[in-house]
Amino acid sequence: MYACQRTHSLLLTQPILSLPSSSFLLLRFSSMLPRLTHKLKLLHLHSLHPPSSFLLRRRHYPPQFSKFPYYPSSSAPFLRLKLPMASSSSSSSLSHSHHKHSNRLASEQSPYLLQHAHNPVDWYPWGEEAFAEARRRDVPIFLSIGYSTCHWCHVMEVESFEDEGVAKLLNDGFVSIKVDREERPDVDKVYMTYVQALYGGGGWPLSVFLSPDLKPLMGGTYFPPEDKYGRPGFKTILRKVKEAWDSKKDLLVKSGAAAIEQLSEALSASSVSDKLSDGVPDDALRLCAEQLSETYDSKFGGFGSAPKFPRPVEPNLMLYHSKKLDDTGKLDGANANREMVFFTLKSMAKGGIHDHIGGGFHRYSVDECWHVPHFEKMLYDQGQIANVYLDAFSITKDTFYSCVARDILDYLRRDMIGPEGEIFSAEDADSAETEGATRKKEGAFYIWSRKEVEDILGEHADIFIEHYYIKQSGNCDLSSMSDPHDEFKGKNVLIERKESKDPSEIASKYSMSIETYKDIFGECRRKLFEVRSRRARPHLDDKVIVSWNGLAISSFARASKILLGEAEGTKFYFPVVGTEPKEYMQIAEKAALFIKKQLHNAETQRLNHSFRNSPSKAPGFLDDYAFLISGLLDLYEFGGGINWLQWAIELQGTQDALFLDGDGGGYFNNTGEDTSVLLRVKEDHDGAEPSGNSVSAINLIRLASMLAESKAEHYKRNAEHLLAVFEKRLKALPMAVPLMCCAADMLRVPSRKQVVVVGERNSEEFERMLAAAHVSYDPNKTVLHIDPNNKEEMEFWEQNNSNIALMAKNNQAANKVVALVCQNFTCSPPVTDQSSLDALLSKKSSSSST
Repeated sequence: MYACQRTHSLLLTQPILSLPSSSFLLLRFSSMLPRLTHKLKLLHLHSLHPPSSFLLRRRHYPPQFSKFPYYPSSSAPFLRLKLPMASSSSSSSLSHSHHKHSNRLASEQSPYLLQHAHNPVDWYPWGEEAFAEARRRDVPIFLSIGYSTCHWCHVMEVESFEDEGVAKLLNDGFVSIKVDREERPDVDKVYMTYVQALYGGGGWPLSVFLSPDLKPLMGGTYFPPEDKYGRPGFKTILRKVKEAWDSKKDLLVKSGAAAIEQLSEALSASSVSDKLSDGVPDDALRLCAEQLSETYDSKFGGFGSAPKFPRPVEPNLMLYHSKKLDDTGKLDGANANREMVFFTLKSMAKGGIHDHIGGGFHRYSVDECWHVPHFEKMLYDQGQIANVYLDAFSITKDTFYSCVARDILDYLRRDMIGPEGEIFSAEDADSAETEGATRKKEGAFYIWSRKEVEDILGEHADIFIEHYYIKQSGNCDLSSMSDPHDEFKGKNVLIERKESKDPSEIASKYSMSIETYKDIFGECRRKLFEVRSRRARPHLDDKVIVSWNGLAISSFARASKILLGEAEGTKFYFPVVGTEPKEYMQIAEKAALFIKKQLHNAETQRLNHSFRNSPSKAPGFLDDYAFLISGLLDLYEFGGGINWLQWAIELQGTQDALFLDGDGGGYFNNTGEDTSVLLRVKEDHDGAEPSGNSVSAINLIRLASMLAESKAEHYKRNAEHLLAVFEKRLKALPMAVPLMCCAADMLRVPSRKQVVVVGERNSEEFERMLAAAHVSYDPNKTVLHIDPNNKEEMEFWEQNNSNIALMAKNNQAANKVVALVCQNFTCSPPVTDQSSLDALLSKKSSSSST
């Protein structure tokens, strides 16, 4: 997923302006169709790293402004809008008598749809009622797609959807449908793919005009309400689209049908071969690492230029590749890869993209130095970023990284978890600047004036101000891209600058020990947190999405064992609270239990996609199954019960039944059962979220390493066929699919390392031995654990991998926990202490593919 703004204007505004000659619009539209397939091939190039023009003139463009600037010069006074207070997500519980207008969205559960429930626009949710009304009236559909924490979605609502004149145009000439793209990613995917393929970019709000049979006619992103500087406003666009529909309807419908047909053909990837060609995995992994290295910012860290997104699949690949280089003796290359990742992670953690006061990470940085962020916080970021910091700690044993991972997880635990363990989706960027204010501004909750800091911190203000680069005039001056229109004048986004003095040097300057220095900073952050907690909070999207919960479950489960590697006596400083690692496992299990209870049908073995007050109407999509299965495998491997592995296997069977292309290979993004969704896509792009196919390939490889014989072969065949589908992508543009590059290499590893821990599950020694099994970074390692006294576990392994059951029987010892390391069909002698297991795992791996 990308942020709500985009880098390209998408609507065919030039021909619309030339109407009533609407035939010109149709000619231009039709002329673009032959280029559609070519544009699809280039699609991911546009989405990897937006061009630098994205933020040249302001720090937060609406989607279309960078290609077609709305103001004629860089000095034009386009400032961030202050938004009226949006309706709360609980507005459905209020009496409609409190509002001048109410529409069908008032009955929905989605926070985003509820934000529009009292617009004068006669909104419909996506569904047959709206489609039938468009057919009855023979009018086009206006489809608006966004999400509740999207800044420019809020802007377009205030400017257009709350405007009585715009509402009249929409109500008289269209059937208007509002979609939450987080609730219906399948619908969003169809029309986002359409506008990206035809016009080179996309974003939210996504604004698309459809025929009554849902074929796209034309589309765009954000539109201002009025005509300015030679560009059409939304009112003009509505009039011209209606005019085109009335006069040239048949041509419009024909063009839309042709577009969908070509999209379907272009996206129907399949492979006759059921295996990747020789050499592709090794070449793709190497080339992806090389391509990322070429984009590396050695000054500020990160891959690519501003705006900088923390795309976790990039460091994932670099660390994976460095492990492979290590195992083959190429130490210089391995060290270079790791240093890029470590410097990036340190730069991110010290930058303003990291919430130093409350923990967690914001969506992205608008500048090159990770300083001024777009302030929304997304769950899918937190889970993935935490895992990267956990990996860095596993490699370095540097508690800097483990503390950042804790910082993220503690933020989620404090602010983003519901009463039954469910994990919420996002926090908005916008909030009221002062108590009782009627308008919102981005970042208001997170920024500080120097006077505020001085008043709150008193005697320790000076040292804090020096450390976090706080200035009377405001500190958003480190880059020309940070705040070009002085929207944050006099305000400070906390940052630990690269150029700042070493903490020990500052401590010495103030005649204190480094320990005292750290204590003071923890207490200062706590005081600021307490004051900030009394501010108006950003809107919380308390929707529960299965796929994003799967990502978070993974990070909580992994933390429960990896953090046991922290040195005894490690001190933690606010906002890190020093949680016992085993508590993170409890959080992971509680989140998984919520999904199983509320979003899983035991009879059909199917998932629903999301939950808010009740399960959504939308079924589970590929990402829901793939990400949850990945989280469940981590739950099991890092110490959870055998029930989580059993459920993962069950869900994998359901995923195969619903999404697998048995003939062509790979997984579709949706089931194909909803006829209103016009495309089934096999997604491969590993972006802000990894693709469902990449995650599925790794899941299949992991499952094949756990189970035996025909079951393992079945999983492996599906993984091989899946990767063969995307061979062209792996060869031509591996940087678009970093996680899939890792999956391809994993599949070619001659023998995946297995660690088997046998003993009484509830003993402290069992926990310590399991932690030792996870102490080192090795993505080509599977950890299995079994209690020979547990009947359920023994029966499971006897049915699914009798070798594991036999190991448990042969190595059962009273009051002892035994570990074995197996590879290349050979197991080590059993060991009964952690240091011996650590020595076995520290040996140079023989698992690297050649």
